[in-house]
Amino acid sequence: MAIRWLSIGSKTTRGERRARWHHAQGVVPALLVVGLAVLVPASAARNETLPAQTSAPLPVQAASSPGAEAPWRRVAAAEADIEAVSGEVARRYRISQDATRELVAAAYGEGLRIGLDPLLIVAVMAVESRFNPIAQSVGGAIGLMQVIPRYHPDQVDRASSESVLDPRTNIGLGARVLKEYIRQGGTEVAGLQRYNGASADTSNGYANKVLGERQRLLDALRRSRDQHRA
Repeated sequence: MAIRWLSIGSKTTRGERRARWHHAQGVVPALLVVGLAVLVPASAARNETLPAQTSAPLPVQAASSPGAEAPWRRVAAAEADIEAVSGEVARRYRISQDATRELVAAAYGEGLRIGLDPLLIVAVMAVESRFNPIAQSVGGAIGLMQVIPRYHPDQVDRASSESVLDPRTNIGLGARVLKEYIRQGGTEVAGLQRYNGASADTSNGYANKVLGERQRLLDALRRSRDQHRA
């Protein structure tokens, strides 16, 4: 809406000028209110995800009333944890912390959304791709979480194989698949072994590797929390 500038020439009367001035005073605040009403929901919509379906404790700073806040707000509350984990990943794998921070934040967001330990998601990325978002195996496994789209047609019916290379899409897909495998297997170990296509491996080598990586991340997170409390 354009605001018409006030005319103060000799052709307008004092009453007309006063009426136009009061009109302008009413229009400007109204524009500000409308602008804020549009911008605030749009900003929230870019970040907010669906309410979490929590099935296990998560290694994140707990909100005062679980479930009362949207997951993206709980991710914001866990900013210090995300920073600590991304720093550890950046050092260990010698990659940019700026890029790592986005991946870790995406893992936290998806974990909170579906009720899966975010550090487990990060650990799978570490083992599967060493945080290479364009990694692809000869067997067709794609991206950070090395998912194979043709094995999950129900999960990728809204996306092409190319879009699975998008880091957030890949993390979301991999996390959902992993959560379902854990549910079907009954334990994290069984779910991880199936995720790797190695359910018959009685040594549980893949699961042990992922869980060992998660433990290193958890140790780094605890050290960071202790430093902040000191």
